[in-house]
Amino acid sequence: MSSAVVLQTAATPASPALVLRPWRMADAAALVEASGDPATRQWASSVVDDEADGARWVQAQQRDWATGERFGFAVLEARPAPVCEQLVGSVVLKEVASGKPAAEVGYWTAAHARGRGVAPRALEALTNWAFDTFGADGLERLELLHQVDNLASCRVAQKSRYGFDTILPAAPPSFPRDGHLHIRRRTSD
Repeated sequence: MSSAVVLQTAATPASPALVLRPWRMADAAALVEASGDPATRQWASSVVDDEADGARWVQAQQRDWATGERFGFAVLEARPAPVCEQLVGSVVLKEVASGKPAAEVGYWTAAHARGRGVAPRALEALTNWAFDTFGADGLERLELLHQVDNLASCRVAQKSRYGFDTILPAAPPSFPRDGHLHIRRRTSD
């Protein structure tokens, strides 16, 4: 899988267009800043505390792209040149494998970008790409998991047409509370 994949979403009245692309080392400082937010730290499975952590995290994302195990995208607000794009979040497709019918998606939104529809738009772009790219290889459904008390993630799942499926029991330490499983199935053409 090429790490040159770039996805885009259109602008809305509340938010500029989004660009989703694989993580780059230049993103480490913005990643550290976003990870400092208490809500991000509460819900994220991993956070970074400094630029060295950020660099290691980005390198892990790049390795995962190279092996095809995980496809993490930095989500950026598109800006007219010469202004740089601004990091507003992340989306990821994980546990995808040839012949395996299900994979998992995940996401987070930077504090300064919340409430503008970033996560649902980025998740929709990732969902479409996943089914377009891996559907012929057997991908039939995408699973979205979040802790039961993460109401914002539940709203993102609903807005993104991931239907509630079941409550999952806690699995500490990585999943310390019960969770919701939401599923989106590939539609037939």
